[in-house]
Amino acid sequence: MFILCKLTTHGVKSVLLTFIILFLVCLGLFADKLPDYLKERVIPLKNVTHLDDLIHSAGDKKLVLLGESTHGTSEYYTWRAEITKRLMTEKGFSFIAVEGDWASIYRLNAYVKGLPGSGNSAREVMQSFNRWPVWMWANTETEDLVEWLRDYNKDLPENQKIGFYGMDVYGQWDALFDLLEYAENNLPELYPRLKPRLECFLQYGTDEWQYARAVRAGRSSCEDALVEVVNLLADLDVTFKENDPKGFFRAKQNALVVKNAEDFFRLAVQGGADSWNSRVSHMNKTVNRLLGYYGPETKGIVWAHNTHIGDSYATSMQQQGMYNIGHLSRRDHGRENVFLIGFTTYTGKVMAGQEWGGRQEVMDIPPAISGSVENIFNG
Repeated sequence: MFILCKLTTHGVKSVLLTFIILFLVCLGLFADKLPDYLKERVIPLKNVTHLDDLIHSAGDKKLVLLGESTHGTSEYYTWRAEITKRLMTEKGFSFIAVEGDWASIYRLNAYVKGLPGSGNSAREVMQSFNRWPVWMWANTETEDLVEWLRDYNKDLPENQKIGFYGMDVYGQWDALFDLLEYAENNLPELYPRLKPRLECFLQYGTDEWQYARAVRAGRSSCEDALVEVVNLLADLDVTFKENDPKGFFRAKQNALVVKNAEDFFRLAVQGGADSWNSRVSHMNKTVNRLLGYYGPETKGIVWAHNTHIGDSYATSMQQQGMYNIGHLSRRDHGRENVFLIGFTTYTGKVMAGQEWGGRQEVMDIPPAISGSVENIFNG
């Protein structure tokens, strides 16, 4: 077991950075001995040099997954950024995939790579982010990391520049419009076939929930039409893919976002685990596509909630028929090639909403549950 514990922060007073190699029960530990066992192995995090053991352990992995127990919390983003920087500068990691929308986060990817017309600052780019919760990525910690990435990339060859991508299934309307624009400008023969298939999804006024409810009520779905969009792009001539690899990769990803968003929202109104698994499968596929795009020796970093980056087979999610990126990454690449790091806290304040789309509020974190990791580490 490898544990790092930061005992003093600003807004969140106790941040725990935990990497678990084996279940505690597999270690044969008695519950009453556990606190002493852990305390003997805690490493206080006061500066980036205290990350040395972690960087050494994670540096040769195919994927390093960095979690968070709450979105937008400053301390989590700050420490994940420091880990990310060291993995990139010392261990050769090539990209970050975050729990964000593909189309909007791609604007930051263009900015960190210094592409023409990508904006004058990270803050300028993030002002275009308008999907709830805005504070998840339009924050000063992300801004600082993005500016650092742009500066780090500026002297690197084009094929070695670090990428910054969104891997989530949300943001489907931006992805759809991006795809239509690309097809109109670059695929004039294919555009007339793509447009009506994509418009099937648009007929509900870019209201995904209205669409999902209509399908549940018996209206025809757009599933087959959007599968055809993905297949039409997949069937394009190899020469075209080689002539415009970056643009074509982006177009195919936009098509996948739209298709998989349709699947997610259609399943979401039915209840059950299928919609969760649909979204997770999309995120995992996006990470694997990025690994393939960057090449066979590529190493990547994932930022997402703890519920995504932990191994679902070590939790009650398994009994509910749910899986997550942590489990799928281990399945796809082998446990020995995936490093999972979770962040959690004992007390403090977070930014959140009472419900999806609700008003942004500052909330107190509830007391840790007795027997939980948070409770044990701070007992």
